[in-house]
Amino acid sequence: MVTDLVVISAHAADYVWRSGGTIASYVQQGKTVQIVALSYGERGESAELWKHGGTLDSIKAHRREESQRAADILGAPILFLDWDDYPLQFSNDRVLCLVEYLREWRPSTILTHGPHDPFNPDHEATAVAVHRASVLSIAHGVLPILPVCKQPALFGFEHHQSELSQFHPDIIVDITDVFEKKRAAMECFQTQQHLIEYYAMRAAIRGNHARRISGKGTYRYAEAFVRSYPLVGGELR
Repeated sequence: MVTDLVVISAHAADYVWRSGGTIASYVQQGKTVQIVALSYGERGESAELWKHGGTLDSIKAHRREESQRAADILGAPILFLDWDDYPLQFSNDRVLCLVEYLREWRPSTILTHGPHDPFNPDHEATAVAVHRASVLSIAHGVLPILPVCKQPALFGFEHHQSELSQFHPDIIVDITDVFEKKRAAMECFQTQQHLIEYYAMRAAIRGNHARRISGKGTYRYAEAFVRSYPLVGGELR
């Protein structure tokens, strides 16, 4: 079975901030989506829980519950791998684990972190590892007992501090019809309340860009991504 979109998130909330609208839009269109959270963000993205006396186990449980509720709102299943964060590390075995999942899901498109994130090394490490796994997933000599994938399209999220991370969008996705679902999913993360309005504002800014570039006045909210490979076709578009 081919999965339309596989979203691989370094931490439990990244997929919501950066692509929650796109996920909800795919689901609304009847497309298949699978989310993967590599870690809970328990060390690097849960400061409020630590300040209030949380333990490692309790913080992981709290973050998992938040993330599961958010995924349910967006309408997509989520797999938690609990690989620990800060630092999130990728052995060869972990990369091959991702290869196995990709060969099971056979994605048309993979969405993950983009390169050059100076503020979060876990995001950069994830970008590199997912790219490696996507390339290995189409190689016949790698895990030959499993059928290879076709080359999936690979896209990277917009970074939190895009202007400081060399982020230049290659594609802007309209999320106007599903923005309220994205907001509801963001509000699940009470551990990171300070990001909710930031990403709502970012979606409005990208909506402004979408209107200007497309000429479609109905675009109000959008998300931006970078491509890893050129668009291929018979015409310029």
